[in-house]
Amino acid sequence: MKFVCDGLSLSEAVMKVSKACAVRTTAPVMECIKLGADREEITLFATDGELSIQKKVKAEVFESGEICVPGKLFSDFVSKLAGEEVCISTTDKGMDIRYRDSGTSMQTIDAEEFPKIDLEIGENYFVLKQGNLKKVIADTVFCCAQDDARPVLKGCLLEFKDKLEVTALDGYRLAVSSTEILSKSGERSIVCPARTLSEISKLLNEDDKDVTVYTQGGMLMMSNEGTVIVSRLYQGDFIKKENVIPAKFSTNVKFGRQELTASVERAAILIRGDKNNLITFDVEHGGVSVSSASEIGAVAEKVGAEVDGAELKISMNAKFLLDALRALSEDEVVISFNGAISPFILQNNTQKESLYLILPVRNAS
Repeated sequence: MKFVCDGLSLSEAVMKVSKACAVRTTAPVMECIKLGADREEITLFATDGELSIQKKVKAEVFESGEICVPGKLFSDFVSKLAGEEVCISTTDKGMDIRYRDSGTSMQTIDAEEFPKIDLEIGENYFVLKQGNLKKVIADTVFCCAQDDARPVLKGCLLEFKDKLEVTALDGYRLAVSSTEILSKSGERSIVCPARTLSEISKLLNEDDKDVTVYTQGGMLMMSNEGTVIVSRLYQGDFIKKENVIPAKFSTNVKFGRQELTASVERAAILIRGDKNNLITFDVEHGGVSVSSASEIGAVAEKVGAEVDGAELKISMNAKFLLDALRALSEDEVVISFNGAISPFILQNNTQKESLYLILPVRNAS
């Protein structure tokens, strides 16, 4: 194999695919990027068994071939060659990288050892606007669980029906966001790993260009601008959000989002590092008091609000509240309560395409 290509294009491609390289594995080839050269392009491919990423780059190919090179080492090295013309070739001992009058060599692994990943995924398709898909991912993925106690909760539920509705939860909070589907082959519900959705989001632009998501069996695929992402889907029952989100509320409070966010941010400073990250709302018809206390000190602020319904006092995790407030987009938001110990929800005042549910915390004091 021998080819010449632009160092910047190569560096950007390697950076993309290296996100799928396995770490701390007993199979060294899973930590590799497979390089293939043919005709007028090179193909880079990496997989950890769950997430796979492929990227094609234009190149001047002198000799076709395939080889596997250590992903992190190769990524770190070519990132320093962004301004160079790079010549890569294979030898009996491995791979040579030439640039200007310099060069280096790396050990390689035979491409035959690299796992075969099926890219022929197309039984079901769903077409959306790139900006809309990027938004619903950003609005939900941060609520996915981080631990392995319930693996299915490390992903988002994607329900492709009349519209796409995405749900994420970690046992303490829940996020739901929806967007329109331009065209589809049918209806389907899948659970996609949060990590996959984050990588998909990085490939999307915030515009009205179309993007197609394909699913087949337990796999998902999406391609955009020469990059292909393939992912295994999680299997298992996802919590039914209809059983979690209350149908009605006893108290509805309308806030200015920026004013409330600033107040909660200040209240959170003094409890930074505390286990529950606890702040308290004292909801009265004259407004809402936001307070927090720790060994360091205490904060108590009055925030303007329109209160409709019963007064109450409720405590919550400040980080969860701030995550939801920052994900909402309107100047005014509504928080709806059912007393001090029941879950509450946050939504924009007018556009209700996103919803956040948070479990309160019992305050021993």
